[in-house]
Amino acid sequence: MKKIAVCYKWVLSDADIRINDKTHQLDMEKCKPQISEYDRNGIECGVQMKAASGTEFIGISCGTACAASAKDALSRGPDAVYTLDDAVMADADSTTTSKVLAGMIKTIGDVDVVICAEGSSDEYARQMGPRLSGILGWPSVSYVSKVTVNGDSLTLERKMEEGTEMVNVPVPVVLSVLPDIGEAPIPSVKQILGAKKKPATEMNLAGIGLSADAVKPHMKVESVLAPVTERKNIHLNPDGVSLDDAAAKLVQQLSADGIL
Repeated sequence: MKKIAVCYKWVLSDADIRINDKTHQLDMEKCKPQISEYDRNGIECGVQMKAASGTEFIGISCGTACAASAKDALSRGPDAVYTLDDAVMADADSTTTSKVLAGMIKTIGDVDVVICAEGSSDEYARQMGPRLSGILGWPSVSYVSKVTVNGDSLTLERKMEEGTEMVNVPVPVVLSVLPDIGEAPIPSVKQILGAKKKPATEMNLAGIGLSADAVKPHMKVESVLAPVTERKNIHLNPDGVSLDDAAAKLVQQLSADGIL
């Protein structure tokens, strides 16, 4: 293998999201940016593969203001990070993002393993791995829970609904990994300080052979609202009726609602 790349997304922390009770709109004013939690597991997968193979390991991200992610990403193990910030990425969909990431991968060169998380912690569209493999013309393997490096091939363990599947695949390949791939540790002080000495390269659309028109999104998000939960608050034994009577009343209510 020549080079391992992990694609990660710079997202707003969902722990700080507030919901407007009247409009059900999401208030993200106090949300701080962070690397998607699922992508941290993807980065850890790259760290493990680098340790097993000695191959160069890089991080790749695109979006708006994602250059600020470089220090955090580098502290988690990559040898270098490449970012692409552009205003057009503010409304990016999976098509836009996959085109840009593929362009970055081709421009960087010598990448023969691309790691994606199964999904991102904001949208969880679960499309990036398959889309990248289609553009790059490489095989795609999803639901990966374990990777063993065998020179220029990989033995992959896939966690399926009905059991575990073992796959042997040569590089180049795009992997979509599950959180089971490895717990992402908190970077140590030494790692955080060491990140300052690693290279962080900012790229642009022209440099990867794309125009703003070529990466216009195909989808438009009109709004994102919190789910509305309405409860009937029916009391089955407000007057201390017997359990038998309360159970009969419950069956009657469920039947009236069409549940039974």
